[in-house]
Amino acid sequence: MRKWFFFSYTACRFIDIAFGVDILLQIKTDNEADDLSDSFVSGDEDNGGLVISNKNMNEINGNWLSSSSNSISEARLKAKAKRRLRKNSSRDSGRGDSLSDNGDVVRGTTAAPTSPKSKLLDRKSRLGKGRGLPKKGGAGGKGVWGRSGEVYEPVVVDEKDPNYDEAQENCVYETVVPPLDERHFEKTVTPIVQEYFEHGDTNEVAEQLAELNLGSMRSAVPSLAVSLALEAKASHRELTSRLLADLYGSVLSHSDMEKSFDKLLQELPDLVLDTPGAPQLVGQFIARAVSDQILSKSYIDGYKGKVDCEYVRVTLDRAAVLLKMSMGGLRIDNQWGAGGGQRPVIQLIKEMNLLLKEYILSGDSKEAERCLRDLEVPHFHHEFVYEAVVMVLESKGEKTFKMVLQLLKCLSLSSIITVDQMRRGYKRIYMDIAEINIDVPRAYFILEQFVDKSFNMGIIDMKLRDLCPCRGRKRFVSEGDGSVVKLESC
Repeated sequence: MRKWFFFSYTACRFIDIAFGVDILLQIKTDNEADDLSDSFVSGDEDNGGLVISNKNMNEINGNWLSSSSNSISEARLKAKAKRRLRKNSSRDSGRGDSLSDNGDVVRGTTAAPTSPKSKLLDRKSRLGKGRGLPKKGGAGGKGVWGRSGEVYEPVVVDEKDPNYDEAQENCVYETVVPPLDERHFEKTVTPIVQEYFEHGDTNEVAEQLAELNLGSMRSAVPSLAVSLALEAKASHRELTSRLLADLYGSVLSHSDMEKSFDKLLQELPDLVLDTPGAPQLVGQFIARAVSDQILSKSYIDGYKGKVDCEYVRVTLDRAAVLLKMSMGGLRIDNQWGAGGGQRPVIQLIKEMNLLLKEYILSGDSKEAERCLRDLEVPHFHHEFVYEAVVMVLESKGEKTFKMVLQLLKCLSLSSIITVDQMRRGYKRIYMDIAEINIDVPRAYFILEQFVDKSFNMGIIDMKLRDLCPCRGRKRFVSEGDGSVVKLESC
């Protein structure tokens, strides 16, 4: 005898959720199916008890359905859909899809969490997310900043932004240079002027000064340049006068020039301590400024009867004398002289000859060194050596011979004349000795003696001494060589 067990609706739901198994029970029920919902009844009993009717009832997930074939197939399809829904629970758990009591899919309800094992075994867990496009539009990956040709547009500030400030919109920021004070002025402008003494480009100085915010210190530029030029060379003073003339109008005004020279006159007692000839030099600067129309002609007259300092009086007198001489034809614009590299070669040769003649008369080697240094032509010192040796060859006595040797020795020890310039001067004599010998018949012999003495005093080396040309002995004898040798030996 077969026994059929009837389970209540609550028991069937509990078993279905715990084990995940669909239970399909076929039972025989009586016409009064309502009495079987909460009781357990056996199928056939010997005592002739309750007899179940021939109608078959199916229970799927606690739902009582009719036993027709169509209803059974629909129930199976719904159960299959339910299993598929559970299988994809890792994807659909967030949406809360579930089945209703009738087997329909209900969305928006919270589903019970599923086992993580199903998520691990799901090989298509990302299926259904996104459109299948590459990440970041194909521009992702390590070291990639974006797609080629992608341009980021400027961020537009929203007016509704709480941090929006109408005053900051369309602002243009400009670099503001703070004005120079007296302490930083000298440290900043002094290197500019000293560099100008090397390159001599006034336009570059004007550009550098325009970048600075000079402010009230603008009138101190000429006085600083003149004070630096007082301790420099004559060529630097000429460059300073040109600089003041070029800066006038573009960087400096007429009042700035007058204030600057007034300051120089007040500082004369201090300038004399470092430069004893400062009063005369400042007077020349004032005369040059008036000649270049930087200062007015009435500038000097404004100090008449108002000067108590002796140095200021000397300065103004020097400027007044130079201006009167300029009316008579003196060129004040050339009072400092041109630089060594700008002078004609003929003028340099004349000045070197005058220097040698003055040295022969005075015998002051220190003064000769100073004058040669003031010429500012170190690249042309070989001409000085050449002219000195020619003077020895053309002289008749031993005084010039010894004094020129002594001068070349001093210039060589002080490195005013370099070894290269000394070598070039002697080689030029070696090349021109044939022409010199036409005017000076004893030139070969005197040159040989002079070269030997120069080597003994350390002026030249042995290699340069061996290059000295000489003539045959017979020619010397016929020209009276014996008497010359006796004269030199005495």
